[in-house]
Amino acid sequence: MTTRICTCLTRPQTVMTVAAETSGEKPFTSVPIDSPDTQKSPSTCSRRQPLIPDETLDPTWQDSIFRQRAELARMLREPLTLLAGKCVPSWGDRERLNAVLLHGFSGIPYCCYLYVVDTNCVQTSDNVIATGLMPGYCQCNRAERPYMKEAMPPWGFLLSDAYVSLTAHRTSLTALQVVISDTGSLLGYLGADFELRSLPVTSALYREPGKWRQVKGDPAIRGTLFQQTRTESPMDRNIENALSILEELLTERGVFQCQIHFSSSQVTIWTIDDPLRYRILDQEVLRDPDICLIYPSRPYPLDAGIPRTQITRILDGMQALRLIDTTIYLRTASINIFNGTLSLTFSCDGTHYMRYDEFLAKGTAFWSGMAA
Repeated sequence: MTTRICTCLTRPQTVMTVAAETSGEKPFTSVPIDSPDTQKSPSTCSRRQPLIPDETLDPTWQDSIFRQRAELARMLREPLTLLAGKCVPSWGDRERLNAVLLHGFSGIPYCCYLYVVDTNCVQTSDNVIATGLMPGYCQCNRAERPYMKEAMPPWGFLLSDAYVSLTAHRTSLTALQVVISDTGSLLGYLGADFELRSLPVTSALYREPGKWRQVKGDPAIRGTLFQQTRTESPMDRNIENALSILEELLTERGVFQCQIHFSSSQVTIWTIDDPLRYRILDQEVLRDPDICLIYPSRPYPLDAGIPRTQITRILDGMQALRLIDTTIYLRTASINIFNGTLSLTFSCDGTHYMRYDEFLAKGTAFWSGMAA
């Protein structure tokens, strides 16, 4: 009976690949990196083999990052190309390069630092910032910085992967534009650093997909799984009463998210009236139905992802998984009525994230290994 829960947590995670046939992930289409239409091609925004998300499917977090980077690349490439051209006549002259960068700084949106480096990755200008020059960086060797290790695309513009800056320890990225002489030889690179916190978000807010995800837990806990036995908690002894209180809070009192800690006998809740602050219901509160009186009655949200009528079934299912076995059992669970998803963390420390209807369709037989 205990095998199913433990082994299902070890099922390999789905990994996104270029292949369209990859199970459970969105298929992608490859874009030739030598496309002549690089001004419009999203491949200008990454050093990797460029991939275009399939617009017909729900976006993944990788898709959201891709679109954001593509918009940033389109925003930055033209002004950096123009400024790189203006650097050519002053190449090798620190003072003149500083003057060119100072004059052009305002034309690079959201930029924190501007500088130029030669083909050996040695900086040949000072850092230019919004207020002027920042001395001390000329002749700095940037060869070990992550953006200098990325392969420059054939069209001469690179938007680096994000990294943590050495000085401010902030998440950042760098745009590099090649600087080409009048005779066509490579002189070096114009670099522009950006802090992620200063960049605009140009794509829609990412939404967590509802597909089933399984995450392995602490190996130390997994390794001693069969040496442990569930100890009855105060909430276990009062579980029907506690879950009935929680059912009313979710369906009648404006609670939209809860985290149920069966082993430590507490529930953390978030309410529609005060969504940015959580509240803790301990074992004493979970024994007293009067707690419902301090939360005002609220209509069940029309845009909830979980129907009101299914809340009781979900809580009943969680109760069954808590008591199903003394070795492998539900330790923590969560419900978010807007996401329409649940989380289930078992005694092996493995966690499932899944849609409520998938959870209900499986039933306790699935978890106990009596059904496929």
